[in-house]
Amino acid sequence: MLDPKDKVVICGGGGFIGGHLVGDLIRKGYKTVRCVDVKPKSDWYQVHEQAENVVADLNMRDAAFAATKGMDVVINLACNMGGMGFIELNKGLCMISVLINTHLLMGARENGGCKRFFYASSACVYNGDKQREKKVETFLKEEDAYPAMPEDGYGWEKLFSERMCRHFREDWKIPTRVARFHNVYGPFGTWAGGREKAPAAICRKVIEAKMSGKHEIEIWGDGQQTRSFMYISDCLKGIYMITGSDTWHDPINLGSAEGVTINQLVDIVEDIAGIKLKRKYNLNAPKGVNGRNSDNTLIKKVFNWEPDTKLRDGMEKTYRWINDQMASKATSK
Repeated sequence: MLDPKDKVVICGGGGFIGGHLVGDLIRKGYKTVRCVDVKPKSDWYQVHEQAENVVADLNMRDAAFAATKGMDVVINLACNMGGMGFIELNKGLCMISVLINTHLLMGARENGGCKRFFYASSACVYNGDKQREKKVETFLKEEDAYPAMPEDGYGWEKLFSERMCRHFREDWKIPTRVARFHNVYGPFGTWAGGREKAPAAICRKVIEAKMSGKHEIEIWGDGQQTRSFMYISDCLKGIYMITGSDTWHDPINLGSAEGVTINQLVDIVEDIAGIKLKRKYNLNAPKGVNGRNSDNTLIKKVFNWEPDTKLRDGMEKTYRWINDQMASKATSK
């Protein structure tokens, strides 16, 4: 189990999930929380002054060794990533992130004293052949990652890094834990600029349409692609459970099993906004696999739990936050 006396480093702590996690650890009474991110501090999603905030490039060996020094718990959320529009166009950049996890594992090994090493993997590790049908019932089980045919670039980096965790655990007894995240969303996330994922992108587009009076929306693909989306608070609960487990160490799904089509996701946001928009489908835009949902059989068996925030509830909170950001930006112009 994790303990507030543990010294914890959050790698990628300036990002969306990391910002929430650092804040939550501080609220839970953790006294030593180190937050490391490559971005200038002014670009961090959230800054918590009670943490030790470090700007460093964890691709570099020395930075990774320094980040893990003296830490009981290493949580690696750091990587180059974004929505489908980003990862399809930046495969090499995504692959370079393999250096982050490799150097952090080496640092944990060399520094000694690491009680837990958590690695944030992704549903993008799953075999593409199993995701060809546009069905919400495309539930992906942990064993579906092999034979390997993950998302090119980003998915390969994640799958390789999972194996690194396994072999550092087997060969050097680093107590690694791995969760495969399925589309995490919520407030304090990216909502513009090209790295945003579908929930935030659709919220932004609906708000833009409402603000401009031009009541139409562009949807990437035909809108029939299926996904599931996990709210940030569920993600944090899962990280704590999986990292703190004394018995489970293999990769495990961490995602909602509430699947929807992209069209249905737009329906939800339109309903929250109280508007109906004309839909224009861009069939040439990046759209990813046809169908993907989280099979939660294993996490329910191991932890007697699964992410359970309803998509409508999480999207309403996300929409309100993005709406406030956009309104504030419009006012300040």
